[in-house]
Amino acid sequence: MGLRFLGALALAAALAWAAAAQTTWFAPDVAVISKLRDEESQHSQIMEVMGYLTDVYGPRLTNSPNIREAADYALKTLQGYRLSNVHEETWGPFGRGWSNELFEANEIAPRQFPLIAFPKAWTPGTNGPVTADAIYAKLEKEEDFAWFRGKLRGKFVLTTPLRAAEPQWEAPAHRLTEQELATLGEPRPPQAPPDKETLERLRKQQEFNAKLVKFLTDEGAVAWLEPSPHDGGIITVQAGGARDPKDPPVLPRLAVDVENYERVFRTLEKNIPVTLRINIANKFYDDNLDSFNIVAEIPGADKADEVVMLGAHFDSWAAGTGATDNAAGSVVMMEAMRLLKACNAKMRRTVRLALWTGEEEGLLGSRAYVQQHFADKGSMSVKPDHARLSVYFNVDNGTGKIRGIYLQGNDAVKPIFEKWMEPFRADGMTTLSPRGTGGTDHVSFDEVGLPAFQFIQDPIDYDTRTHHTNMDVYERIQPADLKQMAVIVASFAYQTANAEELLPRKPLPKK
Repeated sequence: MGLRFLGALALAAALAWAAAAQTTWFAPDVAVISKLRDEESQHSQIMEVMGYLTDVYGPRLTNSPNIREAADYALKTLQGYRLSNVHEETWGPFGRGWSNELFEANEIAPRQFPLIAFPKAWTPGTNGPVTADAIYAKLEKEEDFAWFRGKLRGKFVLTTPLRAAEPQWEAPAHRLTEQELATLGEPRPPQAPPDKETLERLRKQQEFNAKLVKFLTDEGAVAWLEPSPHDGGIITVQAGGARDPKDPPVLPRLAVDVENYERVFRTLEKNIPVTLRINIANKFYDDNLDSFNIVAEIPGADKADEVVMLGAHFDSWAAGTGATDNAAGSVVMMEAMRLLKACNAKMRRTVRLALWTGEEEGLLGSRAYVQQHFADKGSMSVKPDHARLSVYFNVDNGTGKIRGIYLQGNDAVKPIFEKWMEPFRADGMTTLSPRGTGGTDHVSFDEVGLPAFQFIQDPIDYDTRTHHTNMDVYERIQPADLKQMAVIVASFAYQTANAEELLPRKPLPKK
């Protein structure tokens, strides 16, 4: 099927929706919404599932033992909801699994105190406890390597200079104000693309970072200590090593609480030796380099071959327990499916849930799924199911309640979503933003011309406290917000599944 023909089909569908917008047949079904609300109010399972995914199974790094055990729990839970076609769908290769088995870190001289720190994912351990001196190595450019060559073996190395830790004058959490929502409701102001100098500077920095890791590894440093960009005990922890078992080894790397890091640094500045004792036990898993997505369905009736999809990423980073990023989205989508099934909602189209892995490493699971089922992004060759997907709805912005939807530049859906939002205006869902948003799994669908949307959520303390940090834990969840989200998602899925037509699309992107 040619790109021009597909674009014409998309335009025709959008015009049909615009004409239909003059009628009322897509008005929200308030009776079903009332049932969804009652079921959520009286029988919610959101926080029970949240407790298992976070407290029991812990962080869910892709291909780790934790995520595989959490997936087994999710599959059994979805089967318990009496969903159909519940299964894992393999994709890959992703790379080796990794887990931290034990971590201990202390300064033992000139004074004893415990270091607040976390190993970075896919880095090795220390093969037992190591007691050694710390050293600050000012390595800002490749020419600096020569000065420190031969001086780092057997040392704990710091390479980042001091920075000011400012007082926290503002509360870390907030809900979107009316002004902020109004701003989101406007088109995004024009933004100039990065200039060539900026792009070249970023490229050179990436090259230098790779050379620095190799230099520290080759020099035999015991471990590399790196301060968190946050303060107050909040530590951002992501990857520090390679997933491919054939890649060269790297040294152990620690993300350290900035206050602890700078105490060590300032002591070294005074020419007072600092001795640390660190024990890191990390484990790699090379037995299965493929990963998986979790899929479940509620079959439709007369339009069962057409599909409405709900999704969220199931994986997390290895510190904290991945509560707001993104157990929140996962349990909301699971609960939305439970609500539809428990209320015996009659739906013409099939509603399909997908929980993705590999999102944190680059939307890998959702992109693999889209390529397998819908279209190849590189060639823009589409598969038959591309024409049968009505929409993909995504949740991945923390624990805050839904305040609207990003339209992703698809203006034709605006009158439809305006109607579907009406029952939820009193719950705070008021805003349709014409803007696109990125960084999560709806992008995998949008970039091959499929209608795909991320909900606007209250930020709470997602960006300031929990995103990719050790503080991403159960306590940061807002239960009432998750319940609001589940009802809204279930309602939008229901409305889409029973609409006369598939949702309108943007023109198919050019290859």
